[in-house]
Amino acid sequence: MFLNGSSQRPQKAMARLIFTIITVMIIGLVLSACGGPSAPAEEPVESSIPTLAPAEMQEPTIEPTEDVYPLTIVDGMDREVVLPGPAQRIVSIAPSNTEILFAIGAGDQVVGRDEVSDFPPEALDVPSIGSTYGELNTEAILALEPDLVLAATITSPEQVQTLEVLGIPVFLLANPDDFSGLLENIGVVGILTGHEAEAEALAAGLDERIEAVTQKAADAELVSVFYEVDGTDPTAPWTTGAGTFQDVLIGLVGGENIALDIAGWGQMSLEEIVTRDPQVVIFGEGPWVPTTVESYSDRSGWGEIAAVVDGRVYGIDTNWVDRPGPRLVDALEEMALMIHPELFE
Repeated sequence: MFLNGSSQRPQKAMARLIFTIITVMIIGLVLSACGGPSAPAEEPVESSIPTLAPAEMQEPTIEPTEDVYPLTIVDGMDREVVLPGPAQRIVSIAPSNTEILFAIGAGDQVVGRDEVSDFPPEALDVPSIGSTYGELNTEAILALEPDLVLAATITSPEQVQTLEVLGIPVFLLANPDDFSGLLENIGVVGILTGHEAEAEALAAGLDERIEAVTQKAADAELVSVFYEVDGTDPTAPWTTGAGTFQDVLIGLVGGENIALDIAGWGQMSLEEIVTRDPQVVIFGEGPWVPTTVESYSDRSGWGEIAAVVDGRVYGIDTNWVDRPGPRLVDALEEMALMIHPELFE
């Protein structure tokens, strides 16, 4: 279940991270003053395409160690990852992670990326290790001599295990359920890379933008919305229901998702869409998506839907919505304009 961004302040997540780091440093100083040796840190123990159920993903945690480094962090797969220091040679195998790394000023530490990581433009200058679908190109990853591979929910457990067997530290950043989780992920990446201050500043700026939108939309009249993920079959397009970030975005800006009875992603018949008669239609827009705003008028049976009649059909950059990175806030602001233009123009 998602948390409303206005009811659980995202700053609390960042505060917990900063408090934990301070606690770790204090413990280190006390142990040093006492002169008593501490037990060495344990060695590491061992999702648009989901690999693990959300309930199995764990929030990253930091456990006290002898000093800030070596640093023991529990990742999104409940694995202990030990870093001797801030990661300096990072291979990112998820576009969302790549965007976070560059956004906090750690782009120079990224020595490899997956083929889909294409934002920001500077990321394209980083060597690609190829596709992450199917088997990973472990030879290409090893050749880059990384001290950390930053994975995400779309990374399969088998891929993580393959990298671990090769002796490469892997940290899996789980997909966030809400904006609070996104800001916490940013803070965690800041810790992993030694860019805590930059991560905190980025999270604070994003939080201000989130708050500005949610405050204006708090008392807005609900507008019914249909979000189309894939309209290849216009008689039964794929949509997004409860338990997705698309639904969270719609709800935060005063919209009401007509597909709430669908868990996750699923198809909805044209007859049902016509019956529920959404006031706004939003579709994921990208270079590989043939759907256009104009194409809805040409679809058989769609001409009687309120959103089409009133010209309230909009495309939104699918990468903003599908990648759990900083541009989710861009998506929030864009959706606010689409659903409640009278409040945000």
